[in-house]
Amino acid sequence: MTTVNALNLAEVGSLIGDQARAQMLTALLDGRALTAGELAWCAGITPQTASGHLAKLQTAGLLAMEKQGRHRYFRLSSPTVAGMLESMQVVCAVDTPKRIRPESRMDADLRQARTCYDHLAGVLGVALADALAERAVIDFSGDGGLVTSAGRDFLDGFGLDMAKLEKGKRHFCRPCLDWSERRHHIAGAVGAGLADRLFDLKWIERIKDSRAVRVTPAGRKGLQATFGIDHSA
Repeated sequence: MTTVNALNLAEVGSLIGDQARAQMLTALLDGRALTAGELAWCAGITPQTASGHLAKLQTAGLLAMEKQGRHRYFRLSSPTVAGMLESMQVVCAVDTPKRIRPESRMDADLRQARTCYDHLAGVLGVALADALAERAVIDFSGDGGLVTSAGRDFLDGFGLDMAKLEKGKRHFCRPCLDWSERRHHIAGAVGAGLADRLFDLKWIERIKDSRAVRVTPAGRKGLQATFGIDHSA
């Protein structure tokens, strides 16, 4: 079993270790599906080269593909794959003298608020987790997360269908280590439900061609009133 696991780890590491494939996987971390052509553009390679890379990632179980008309759409195969990539970014974000570079505007946007697969990360994601923990809505312990009885009522009142979220096959609520903040944001079905609700309320909106999201004026008011979060950036 150890040998098999080591071989699988080596295979996945080799696949992700290629720069073009790493860029395509990173582009899919916002949870959306992209066409082969869009992923080729993200990686700066030709569509023919991208097809070979995508086939390898799909065969290894890192990507899922579905056809719609003439197009093939690719997405990360599961939240587990997204969590692995986010955890790797935590390691990559460790500052060393050789890796420090001036922060770009896009870096700043990503640190403020972004999607990590289908949930929120960055300063906003961590602030949301902190606010819900302080209000005893969620309780993080170890590697798991618990929604309290009072928390269920709060989240139902905020517009989440908690009964439906509990019936899903994925983790219900768990902490996810944020690569930029080095603290936890909320993942799992609850994290996804919160992100969906904020998008539905138009409290947050996507920044084009990026995983970054911005908080709208309505969102600043709503986050302050509902969670006590002052996101003025």
